[in-house]
Amino acid sequence: MMVMATATAASADHFAASRLERVFAHCFSSTLNTLLEGGREEPLYLPASAPGEPHRLYYREDFFASALHEVAHWCIAGPERRRQVDFGYWYTPDGRSSAQQRAFEAVEYKPQALEWLFCQASGFRFRVSVDNLKGLANGTYDAAPFQRRVQAQARRWQREGLPRRAALFSQGLALEFGTQRASRDFAFDLAELA
Repeated sequence: MMVMATATAASADHFAASRLERVFAHCFSSTLNTLLEGGREEPLYLPASAPGEPHRLYYREDFFASALHEVAHWCIAGPERRRQVDFGYWYTPDGRSSAQQRAFEAVEYKPQALEWLFCQASGFRFRVSVDNLKGLANGTYDAAPFQRRVQAQARRWQREGLPRRAALFSQGLALEFGTQRASRDFAFDLAELA
């Protein structure tokens, strides 16, 4: 029992979200005046409220996956989106209808594909999130099409190259977490998502 508890603690330390904050700061704090910070009840992006103030990208509590996901959204958002609270995105909470879920998936597959790339770069396990447990409770929802769309986008970026900020962050993750893997070496197997 003691060995397992020690291994779990070591794993938790290895995937401490504070490490992601350091990588993000190294990559973007001076060039784009943006900070990644945890401790929020819900994720949120706040553009600077005054000249000289930093933009703030908040992730949920101290969750490693939440931080990676929010960075993925930030890496995709263009300059106009980065001037808006939460990048100007709408959000319908858990309990979405089928039509709302399709609209969510239509915009969410790219950030999740990028998150999968970041997970590979850091050695962290990726899980696709449909983010709608109550709305899908009747058992008729099939996540496989969304998973395939996330996989296809991840492979497309692997072939064609990542957006500039995403490439920089991915390289920083590979260095920080010692994976030393380039995105061309990542495997995107749907069996990993089960």
